[in-house]
Amino acid sequence: MARLIRMDNTGHTTLAEWTPADPASVETAVAALRAELDNGYYAVVNHGEGRATQVSELPLDAELVILRRPIAGG
Repeated sequence: MARLIRMDNTGHTTLAEWTPADPASVETAVAALRAELDNGYYAVVNHGEGRATQVSELPLDAELVILRRPIAGG
């Protein structure tokens, strides 16, 4: 089962879990991702050591999608 997690002050929070064969779980995950992106989070999919891709739509074949806030800078 794939997971959508948000990095936060607790480490991370699981927002949704889905399997491509379950349309209801996909719909829930898509809505959760959209809400977090609308709130300013970035979503990334890890592709192994040192490689990740930023996404704006839920990749149904991903095992893990990580949401995080942009890095603050000055």
